[in-house]
Amino acid sequence: MTVLERGRRVGGPPPAVPVEMELARPSVSLWRDAWHRLLRNRMAVVGGVLILLVAFGAIFAPWVAPYSYKETDYANNRIGPHWPDHIMGTDKLGRDVFSRVIWGGRVSLTVGFVGSLTALVIGLSFGSVSGYLGGRIDNYMMRFVDVMYAFPTLLFVILIMVVLGPGLVNIFIGIGAVGWMGMARLVRGQFLSLKQKDYVEAARMIGVRPLGIITRHLLPNSLGPVVVALTLGIPGLILTEAVLSFIGLGVPPPFPSWGQMVNEGWRGLRAVPHLTIFPGLAITITMLAFNFLGDGLRDALDPMMRGTM
Repeated sequence: MTVLERGRRVGGPPPAVPVEMELARPSVSLWRDAWHRLLRNRMAVVGGVLILLVAFGAIFAPWVAPYSYKETDYANNRIGPHWPDHIMGTDKLGRDVFSRVIWGGRVSLTVGFVGSLTALVIGLSFGSVSGYLGGRIDNYMMRFVDVMYAFPTLLFVILIMVVLGPGLVNIFIGIGAVGWMGMARLVRGQFLSLKQKDYVEAARMIGVRPLGIITRHLLPNSLGPVVVALTLGIPGLILTEAVLSFIGLGVPPPFPSWGQMVNEGWRGLRAVPHLTIFPGLAITITMLAFNFLGDGLRDALDPMMRGTM
């Protein structure tokens, strides 16, 4: 019988664990522990697998897709799904819907990832300067963010696209112009909280420059919420691109995008529903996958839940 079991049997408190045993325990970093907890979250794993599948199809579309996105077959236009030639049917020009859904993932994922990175760079820079300097400068910078928030985001993006014209690069510009504000607020709040910590004060006392404090101490300790916000923001950008493509301000044809395909098929929804259903399902499944992964990351990176899952 161990000492711990003997202590429980007599009803008293368990004896203290010797210091040597505490020191012998392997230390697990926050990121490694978060990774293990993320793998135990089934919905997050499912979301990650779905994202990898969509990304694989988008990257290797020329080899994965059975047909080219612009290959036409007028003799077999608007036919329903059938195996094995056209498992999702064809559109009004006889183009294979399954192949176009795979190719359309390139646009949606590119907009999601590049748009999020653009928002990250702008928001991280703006929020870190505002949160670290504080005072009057912080007040002025946050009032500018409040003014930007007063504009409806989607309408502002549409206005930019009307001025610049359709195109993938212009979508990045439009999303980058409005997508950074939430990230800036998040980073600013993290910096205001972290810059009062003892290790930051110690670094300041020994003469570390502000840029060094930001890059070595504040940014690394702010990455958890930033990663979660970045992941959860991608579905909104995918939906924004789908809306822009739906109203004709996205990627110009013949290159497909999911929103453009929904726009092409909704008028014949009763006669040929597969033209709208399959690209709509692609949008829905991809957005759900990112939401599942983002929720899992939020739980895994929460320090209060460390060791509880």
